[in-house]
Amino acid sequence: MANVKPLFMGELIQDFQKALVSLDKIKADALFQQALLSHSPIEVVEQFVVPALEQIGRQWSEGSIALSQIYMSGRFCEKLVEQVLPSCDPDRKHQPRQAIVVLNDYHMLGMRIIFSVMRASGFELFNYGRMDVVELVERVIADKLKILLISVLMLPSALKVRELRTVLDTRGINVKILVGGAPFQFDPNLWQEIGADAMGRSAADAVTIVQRWAGEME
Repeated sequence: MANVKPLFMGELIQDFQKALVSLDKIKADALFQQALLSHSPIEVVEQFVVPALEQIGRQWSEGSIALSQIYMSGRFCEKLVEQVLPSCDPDRKHQPRQAIVVLNDYHMLGMRIIFSVMRASGFELFNYGRMDVVELVERVIADKLKILLISVLMLPSALKVRELRTVLDTRGINVKILVGGAPFQFDPNLWQEIGADAMGRSAADAVTIVQRWAGEME
């Protein structure tokens, strides 16, 4: 299986990306299902869906496609991911209580992928969706979180993490904050400047960091 994965994915990713850009949902779904025949859901998400969306993102930055095409592609991929990696009740014991959230932003796909990969790696976590700082603080307290994963797309949203950290510290709430998203890719020191405890560049990073934190909290 390991020998055919790169070739298999290479043959399909381009077709999948083109189907997404052209908004051909029927073809995109067929290619997605084809990938699932010989790959696990997580492999398909990380090795098939994510690379295709990254290609679409590069096309937009080059000015060859419209922002609406990115939006629609992302929305459709969210539905595909939900089919194979649905949400579940986050109340598993013997691991730190944790959640993932999009802070003052509207880009949900990154959060959806991280959430799915975390679950597939044996973690359970609350999916808060989109929140602002005030309501997020109350949920952190109510759910007694120990770890909070925050996904952002825009710089103003990333800067809100500093406000969140300040409020949590003022109220004596000890929670580890893991951040990820485009602003932290462009500025590798930003996560430290806003008071986060770590920054992840990928879903694999998130799993590794949370595993380490969980071990330290035992």
